[in-house]
Amino acid sequence: MKLPTVTTVVSRERVREFAMATGDDSPVYCDLAAAQAAGHPDVPLPPTMLFGIGAELDGNAVFDALGLVPAQVLHVEQSFVFHLPVHAGEELTFVSVASTSDRRGSAFVVQETEVFRAGVLVADLREVLMA
Repeated sequence: MKLPTVTTVVSRERVREFAMATGDDSPVYCDLAAAQAAGHPDVPLPPTMLFGIGAELDGNAVFDALGLVPAQVLHVEQSFVFHLPVHAGEELTFVSVASTSDRRGSAFVVQETEVFRAGVLVADLREVLMA
């Protein structure tokens, strides 16, 4: 099932907050000059940040679409493949599909998301949930 497509721009401050919240104190995520000195045009997003952004943007869309209760859902796994670096200030579009299967009385949900910048694929995200 296709989920709503969402688009956002991530600010430097949001990247810094995420890095600090996850315990990554690398100046590359917090300081434009450090990021540029490392060869980036702006501060790069930490690898797992795209999952957080995607979850924020689509909220409970997958739960609502499948009739799941968020409090009864467990996060089982996640994986990602980056095709290109992603930086603060870039407009990112998240295109997601979800599928379900039943195993031993539990529903498993696989959500796959492609992240685009200006029509170019920058990352593939995959997560598995169990209800």
